[in-house]
Amino acid sequence: MYEAEVSNAIESIETLPQEVRKRFVEFRSRVAARTTLPWGEHCTECVWPTCYTTCDLYSPRKDGACRQFEGGVVRIDHKEGLSPYLVKIRFKQWAKLWTPGNLHLKPLSQAEKSEQFNIAVGAIGRAAPLPSFAKVRVLQKISYLRRMAAESARGNGEAPDCFLLECFNPNKQTITLTFTLRLRDRNEPRAFQEMVTVPAGYTRARIPFSEIARCIDISLPFEVEIVPNHCDNTVLYFGLMDFVKEFPDSLRLEQSGKKARVFKCIVWDLDNTLWDGVLIEDGPEKIRIRQGVVDVIKETDQRGILHSIASKNISEDAIKILRQHGLDEYFLYPKIAWQPKGQSIAEIAQLLNIGIDSLAFVDDQAFEREEVKIAHPEVTVIDAGEYAAILDRPECQVPVTPESKSRRVMYREQQHRQTVLEGFKGDYFGFLRECRMEVHIRPLGEENLRRVYELAQRTNQMNFSGNRYEAEQLEELMRSPALETYVIHCQDRFGDYGIVGFAVVDTRVPRLLDLMFSCRVQAKRVEHAILSFLLRRFVSDGGKDFFANYRKTAKNAQSGRVFEEMGFEPADEKEEVPSLVFRRTRAIPDDQIVRIVAHSEGHAHG
Repeated sequence: MYEAEVSNAIESIETLPQEVRKRFVEFRSRVAARTTLPWGEHCTECVWPTCYTTCDLYSPRKDGACRQFEGGVVRIDHKEGLSPYLVKIRFKQWAKLWTPGNLHLKPLSQAEKSEQFNIAVGAIGRAAPLPSFAKVRVLQKISYLRRMAAESARGNGEAPDCFLLECFNPNKQTITLTFTLRLRDRNEPRAFQEMVTVPAGYTRARIPFSEIARCIDISLPFEVEIVPNHCDNTVLYFGLMDFVKEFPDSLRLEQSGKKARVFKCIVWDLDNTLWDGVLIEDGPEKIRIRQGVVDVIKETDQRGILHSIASKNISEDAIKILRQHGLDEYFLYPKIAWQPKGQSIAEIAQLLNIGIDSLAFVDDQAFEREEVKIAHPEVTVIDAGEYAAILDRPECQVPVTPESKSRRVMYREQQHRQTVLEGFKGDYFGFLRECRMEVHIRPLGEENLRRVYELAQRTNQMNFSGNRYEAEQLEELMRSPALETYVIHCQDRFGDYGIVGFAVVDTRVPRLLDLMFSCRVQAKRVEHAILSFLLRRFVSDGGKDFFANYRKTAKNAQSGRVFEEMGFEPADEKEEVPSLVFRRTRAIPDDQIVRIVAHSEGHAHG
């Protein structure tokens, strides 16, 4: 955060190059918590207050302090980054950034709320209709309170991993910054210093906390400064400049080239987790819902992450409390019973038809967490006391789309379908025909790219190539004249599934490069209908043999049987990706259960 005396100017993030904006975002998923140091503009030669009357360079600000940054600090809102805004600074001679230090780490969401609060307070102070002398006092008081809060803040028992500094240098020349951390005790000469080199473009510097702690007793009051060297009247942009704690797996995942998995469902305990108190002992009247936990549930629900319950309780009593507080609708297939929670979690995964490794389990009891760890090592187990950090975990950093916001509703509709199926008198195919399934196919475009990106990151059981496209790769597919893309949208008489699938065909072979579906349409013959559609397009009327990439895994083996059912056979090829082929002489199967509607905007789909 920055002191209250900043410029009223706010610039658009669009003024920065797109690749730079992306760099300020990419580290966010690695950070679990950060400090909120109150940075301000200061002078390397400061002898306050004497210098205010003796220095020819003194230039008063609204709060009476010395102006060191030409035009003040310019804010650039950028909510996707580690800090909710960047700052643009033009340094005058002798200027430096300075802050009192502390190691009080906050989850990212809490840190951002602190930042927004301080922005609001500073704006009110600057805009207040007061006489100039009174405004000076108000701004001085705000800055003083921020410094005092920073100096009195104590670490919360966990050491940061590093000091993180983000900087964009829009200049051609390389600039160096001197990072200094010293004790506030002027009788203690020791200090930690590091030279940070900032070439043109974006720089992220990680200064390991272990190196700082070896040099300085960080338990004592300290201060931090950043001084640009030999760059008077130079503009630099800064993002985060704080101590940070990274998620334990983030560095390992980065080194291995793998991405953190995504939570598809979070399973919650109830007693002393979702609410304060033990229902069976305290009774419903003494139960108090934890609003902070509810906020986490609602926010992750908007991101498309499902929720369920594994609790040892009396089901009727617990559901009644959830219903009273309007929370029952958020939990799918809740398991409230006197059985091991590992068993409950396995049943939830099966009912949701998702991999058990995509579940997280939150509980206040070490015994219950350990039981689940032993039963299902692939489940992420979280202490209920750490619920506030869930929103900032890398497994929860997923794009928000219309489909993700309605994912829970879609699962509710699926429960309705299942109820109707159980009462249907006839065979399963007959039931599917009664569902009146309809699939709309459109090319990949700007309007659906974000949802396809989300789908590519999430699909496991019905991802037949194993590819997990980044947004930039999808944009390349859109531009390729040799590729046809198919975005698959499904609906039936019970409701709308949204975008559930994506396919890519290389028309030169022809070859199905990618085929992936949401597990919500598994066993509904949608994959059969899509393959039949593609075969009619490329094989009918004297076409060529049609090839398909299929990288068989333990997760997609069962759903991959669709290729065999449709008449594909192994191709006699030695390639990195195993290949199947549908011979042009074969009849194309079509059970006519699913109606296909092909839209031809963009790529021509016939």
